[in-house]
Amino acid sequence: MAEGVLRHHIQTNGLRIKVDSAGTNGYHNGEAPDRRAQQEMRRHGIDISKQVSRQIARKDFDDFDLILVMDESNLQDVTALAGDREDWVDKIHLFLEEDNVPDPYYGGADGFAHVYELVDEAAADWVRRWKSGVLA
Repeated sequence: MAEGVLRHHIQTNGLRIKVDSAGTNGYHNGEAPDRRAQQEMRRHGIDISKQVSRQIARKDFDDFDLILVMDESNLQDVTALAGDREDWVDKIHLFLEEDNVPDPYYGGADGFAHVYELVDEAAADWVRRWKSGVLA
């Protein structure tokens, strides 16, 4: 969901920024997003049905300027993947900066609606910062 919302805000603002998403585990590699996530995103005019799950890899630190993670657990996992590369660790940030994005997977549609609201606001903020020239 965060990838789709971020991509939407980037395109709406006329920016050219590469966006991709990856999980910290490979449980769902090759799968499309959860149908409830797709439904919620469609309600807002965003199609994420073509996204495919993959696991984050060390090469992502070379390919991307920022690595935005959803929660503290992801932060720990991705920081461990970065190892002692301080330049890589400096790229890692919480998507909500001060808070975790809750995992709506085990709840109902309301959880996906709540996550949409959170990531939509955060994505708009990231894009505002990038437009003003502030990368992180």
